[in-house]
Amino acid sequence: MRRKLVAANWKMHGSRDANRALLAAVAASLPGSCDVVVFPPFPYLAELIAAHAGIGFGGQDVSAHAAGAYTGEVAASMLRDIGCGYVLVGHSERRQYHHEDDALICAKLERALEQGITPILCVGETLDQRRQGVTEAIITAQLHAPLQALGERIARIAIAYEPVWAIGTGHTASAAQAQAAHAFIRSQLAARDAKLSRMIRVLYGGSVKAANASDLFAQPDIDGGLVGGASLVAEEFLAICAAAR
Repeated sequence: MRRKLVAANWKMHGSRDANRALLAAVAASLPGSCDVVVFPPFPYLAELIAAHAGIGFGGQDVSAHAAGAYTGEVAASMLRDIGCGYVLVGHSERRQYHHEDDALICAKLERALEQGITPILCVGETLDQRRQGVTEAIITAQLHAPLQALGERIARIAIAYEPVWAIGTGHTASAAQAQAAHAFIRSQLAARDAKLSRMIRVLYGGSVKAANASDLFAQPDIDGGLVGGASLVAEEFLAICAAAR
């Protein structure tokens, strides 16, 4: 049985004082029923990792390059050096605002895996794409290049289904809609390797909150959540973690 994973994507929020208070409250009451990973902004990562050994941490992004003259970028080796075990790759905001394409996303996956870091590959459709009935085609296209590029190494990643229309909007896919998308993702993995499809954790990301976490996490193909705004409120985030059994 796949152990649930709850990931907190803080995005571009936080301050030293706010971060300390938030993580102190989370760490004091964190249930042991699931794996928890926090993705703070880059400037706070090393300090938080040093202070909270019992929590997993990851980078919100990673460079496609191993090293070099790439001002402003952060290498996978640097993330590993400060203790990161995870990294987000292909988040919809990176795809939309930074125009990241499949080739770039595959390169980032490669760099993370080279350093022993678990990438969480984000996939999902926009509202227009869902209305057009092409959700499965979009997911298939977003999975195709990583499946081809990584081969058997795909077993070392996690996947997050994040319908773009549900991110930060207050709208959430119903449990049935989310399960259908997750089952489809798993079918794409099974087409390559049945055992592989049973190993990879597939998370739901899109306005996950305490009120809907239990229904979402009860679905057979949903292995946890990629949590945005709700991860910035200790009580809300802890309730979400408690729902992941």
